Amino acid sequence: MNEKESQILALINENPFISQNDLSDRLGLSRSAIAGYISSLTKQGKLLGRAYVLPQTKDVLCVGGANIDRKIQVLETMQYGTSNPAQSSQSAGGVARNIAENLGRLGCKTGLLTVVGDDKEGAWLLDHTKAYSDITATQTFNHAATGSYTAVLDQKGSMAVAFADMSICNSVDWAFIDKKWGHFKSARMIVVDTNFRPDVLEKIIRRCEEENIPICISPVSSPKVKNLPEDLNGVTWLIANQGEAEALTGTEINSEGEFYKAAEMILKKGVKKVVITRGDKGLIYFTESNEAGALLPPEVNVLDVTGAGDSLVAGIIYGELKGLNTDDACKIGMTCSMLTLQSGETVNPELDHKQLLEAYKKYFR
Repeated sequence: MNEKESQILALINENPFISQNDLSDRLGLSRSAIAGYISSLTKQGKLLGRAYVLPQTKDVLCVGGANIDRKIQVLETMQYGTSNPAQSSQSAGGVARNIAENLGRLGCKTGLLTVVGDDKEGAWLLDHTKAYSDITATQTFNHAATGSYTAVLDQKGSMAVAFADMSICNSVDWAFIDKKWGHFKSARMIVVDTNFRPDVLEKIIRRCEEENIPICISPVSSPKVKNLPEDLNGVTWLIANQGEAEALTGTEINSEGEFYKAAEMILKKGVKKVVITRGDKGLIYFTESNEAGALLPPEVNVLDVTGAGDSLVAGIIYGELKGLNTDDACKIGMTCSMLTLQSGETVNPELDHKQLLEAYKKYFR
């Protein structure tokens, strides 16, 4: 058995349902070459046959970024132009990946479609994530670095500045997504962040609209809002913070009324349900059926804000899957967010259905 056959056998052992197209992409070989190696392995008795099946049905497929989160928190008031005493940590991150892990911890069947580099960071990310989400749709790109996110936090845990290197996501084109579409069709809900290219995001939204697949958009940042198309028909949920909502609407938000005005403008783009967060003032929501409301957050001891928005999205989608109305789904989302704020991790490692229920009763009953 030669080196290429050993590599193919290892990939099949990891995922018995991997397609020959995926093997071709992973190993940089032609489809015909893969078929030849498969035939050789079968003749050697190393393989008894190949299984090609559709992906298992999932509650949610999360599509977008996965990266290493590095956080540096200063211990005293931050001073610029000099060295600041600080403590640092590293964890698994990425908006789509974080949402997938949060939902997985809550008991949902989730899948993650993302890309990582062929490096130790990518291997570590996938090893951590596969405990909470199916990573069959995820792919490793050779000669590319796994995405990274570095946040500098002030002494209160609020973000002072952050740096994101997600250039690997620019390698994802529509042909890549099209080959993975079976994963989309087998999910009850799609959650997409805005790390992928504009043309890819537009085609995902259009095809989900054509095939009546519910989709939630979670913008990554104000600059990456520009990756979204002007036409958002077919989008079920759009959950953004104030800066992202301002970037999406081209307006400034300075009052409560302007939050609702911005939400209305987003509804006119075709979205069915809009949520805009307001930091320590909670959130507002507005829907196409004229449901509107505001939620104020409970007082909690904030340890770290990183990942709070992603857990909010996960909680809202969890509520949607459970058939809750908009107000209650947003309360579930806020509960998840509060639990994350009290954790030093991007995803609260203690999050589960029981903890969520206990916190929900404490905050909203």
